[in-house]
Amino acid sequence: MLGFWQIWQERTVEEKRKRQSRRKEIYVSVDIEVDGPIPGPHSMLSLGAAAFLEDGTLIETFSINLETLPGSYGDPDTMKWWSKNKTAWRKCRSNQQSPRAAMKAFDQWVRNLPGRPVCTAYPATFDFMFIYWYFIMFLRKSPFGFSAIDIHSYAMGSLGKRFSETRRSKIPATWFTNIGKHRHVALDDALFQGKFFMNMVKDARTRAHAAESLR
Repeated sequence: MLGFWQIWQERTVEEKRKRQSRRKEIYVSVDIEVDGPIPGPHSMLSLGAAAFLEDGTLIETFSINLETLPGSYGDPDTMKWWSKNKTAWRKCRSNQQSPRAAMKAFDQWVRNLPGRPVCTAYPATFDFMFIYWYFIMFLRKSPFGFSAIDIHSYAMGSLGKRFSETRRSKIPATWFTNIGKHRHVALDDALFQGKFFMNMVKDARTRAHAAESLR
């Protein structure tokens, strides 16, 4: 009976730890490369993701290249752009996986993160549109639900400015500290945007705490 009691206690503690862990938010910065403006007629070519703890610590990354959708085609304007960015094109066309296998792998990666996954993208209206479409088309489910944080919109709300006033030249330089460069490689750009977002979150919380201390 003692052995059973010990096992029951250990399981209870483990289940409590898991529940507490799931309450933490994990910010998953995503970036994609595509061959056209909308999913279906065009394809997602590459998907990169970087997961951050609430304090900004990078904990996991994910990257995969996808085969094009059956019957899809490359948008002429998009393919013209790719013809001028051949290095990035080669990187997103190596080691391709089927769309179903790629989304299954990404779904599993997201669900294994040690907290509640919150998707972030720049712009979310584009990147998340493709990712959500692929999730529903091939898995009939999304680990993010149907929500994502648009980084540009977060900047607007954080600064209390108009949307047009949150371009790079008009926002704090500290948000760009140690974030790398935008390279049109999915994982690199997911890291770039994720670090940018976490710098914004840190700054917003610092200002909120400062305001609270003055009350």
